[in-house]
Amino acid sequence: MDIDVLELSDTSARFVLSDVTTAFANALRRIMISEVPKMAVDTINIFENTSLLYDEQIALRLGLIPIKTDLESYVLRSECKCKTGCPSCQLSMTLSVEGPKVVYSSDLVSKDEKSVPVDRKIPIVKLKEGQKLVLEAIARLGTGKEHAKWQPVVACGYKNRPRVTILDGCNDCGKCVEVCPKGVFEVKGNKAKVKRELECSLCNLCLEACETKSLKVSTDKRSFVFQFETDGSMSADKVILQAVDILKDKAKEFKDKLEKK
Repeated sequence: MDIDVLELSDTSARFVLSDVTTAFANALRRIMISEVPKMAVDTINIFENTSLLYDEQIALRLGLIPIKTDLESYVLRSECKCKTGCPSCQLSMTLSVEGPKVVYSSDLVSKDEKSVPVDRKIPIVKLKEGQKLVLEAIARLGTGKEHAKWQPVVACGYKNRPRVTILDGCNDCGKCVEVCPKGVFEVKGNKAKVKRELECSLCNLCLEACETKSLKVSTDKRSFVFQFETDGSMSADKVILQAVDILKDKAKEFKDKLEKK
């Protein structure tokens, strides 16, 4: 297996994963989406709500606010000794505001300075004169298998690595450059060259435009271009590392069960 990192930031990553099967690539993708744990509001204790929104709508909006997640400070409730909720497996955030004002995610007061809303400007509700909203939001770790609010990544996907080759017989007419929507080709020094092979979307417009049929477009069945973004609750590199650890644990558990048979 070989990994070539193309882009890596706090909220996104793009890399080429080579010498693996499609099953392995898809397992990694599914784990990033559904099994890497993150923090999200799960329970709401509403003490006063005179806004125009029902309690259920307020709860829905709070549940979808991304929260910075520290996996070293909290454990899944299913793995906690208490089983019902304690400072080791849940986080309490309070909100107490009175209108007129727009209530934002920044109005949530967290008991843990490291676990706060990712974005301070997420609107929750608009209060008019005299309207109040007082509540306690309980956040806990969960996974995407339980609910989409616990998915740490968005737009997570991959494609087979494209292979684009200019064959002998090319007359360097440049028509492939003109029709390619992804800018895969360039003409440099009166010679047509492949410039951005990984951007190829396999649309085959270049093959149709090439009069000399001097192009070959295919895919590498054991190499994949991965790309995903996070919601900000965790950095992209932490999501990848967590997914890999989970995949290793699953493989080890499977091996141990087979050896016991």
